[in-house]
Amino acid sequence: MAGNGTAHLRDDAILRVQDLTVTYPAGRRTVHAVSGVSFDVAKGETLGIVGESGCGKSSAARAIMQLPRPASGSVRLAGLELTALRGEALRRTRQRLQMIFQDPISSLNPRRRVRDIVAEGPRVWGTLNGDASRIDEALAAVGLDPATTAGRRPHEFSGGQCQRISIARALALEPEVIICDEPVSALDVSVQAQILNLLEDLKARYGLTLVFIAHDLAVIKNVSDRVLVMYLGKTCELATGADLVERPAHPYTRALLASVPRGPLHLAPDEETGEPPSPMAPPSGCRFRTRCPLADARCASEEPLMRPLAPGHWVACHHPQKDPAYTLQKH
Repeated sequence: MAGNGTAHLRDDAILRVQDLTVTYPAGRRTVHAVSGVSFDVAKGETLGIVGESGCGKSSAARAIMQLPRPASGSVRLAGLELTALRGEALRRTRQRLQMIFQDPISSLNPRRRVRDIVAEGPRVWGTLNGDASRIDEALAAVGLDPATTAGRRPHEFSGGQCQRISIARALALEPEVIICDEPVSALDVSVQAQILNLLEDLKARYGLTLVFIAHDLAVIKNVSDRVLVMYLGKTCELATGADLVERPAHPYTRALLASVPRGPLHLAPDEETGEPPSPMAPPSGCRFRTRCPLADARCASEEPLMRPLAPGHWVACHHPQKDPAYTLQKH
């Protein structure tokens, strides 16, 4: 397992993604959206995934849901291989794995009333049995009064309220894992805090496992037990939120932290990075090497694999920036 950069995976995780690859056709060329990404999520954990636009975060999330299916790789939910499922078997499994989308308004059917939107999943699977109290409970759980909201349509609500409806829709199927694909990026800052607090409360109340995708490292750090950093379809670093902020090891992670206004890190002039290359023609070796001040010939010829820097802290870099308390471990 260590040979292909998946030594950081655990066998007991509820969600286990290994060597996930997602490609899209672009005329005569191919977009390499996700290239061999591996991660896992333990039951009751929140895994944050962060990276700039185009790094493959959302593509990985949709591939986990098999929307669309990945080009290759494995996605296991509680030991069940999702990529091997077809038709009805896959549809039934998706009850256990739900998704909250980035744009809360466009993800809701504008013609349907809120009660019908939230009840649609349980009604399709025959688990509602005419019990409207279950839908009322889901709406109340996300802070919406069923008496005043259930009969209205999405256009009558704000973005934050629509996101609450989306969360209620996901909860109605009683999933084990919820993938949150940038659920607060389209919302005002004050509303973001409300939704983040809501997700934390629901996680504790229902014993949920979350995959939380975002651009904002401050958000990711506060809501995640561990954080995965992605760049151009590849995994760069994996650590707890505190370790990632206090002891960033990958040059790309350092660049992300330096981009945060009043953030914890400031890059020297020779550490500044430029624009990312095209995912249709990713660089050889380390994909970050064209922007990395530490890149050398090895970075161009040899792809770095995930290796342990400290307990619980993994990095895919030939020249990690080591904290004085860290000694690179051999694996």
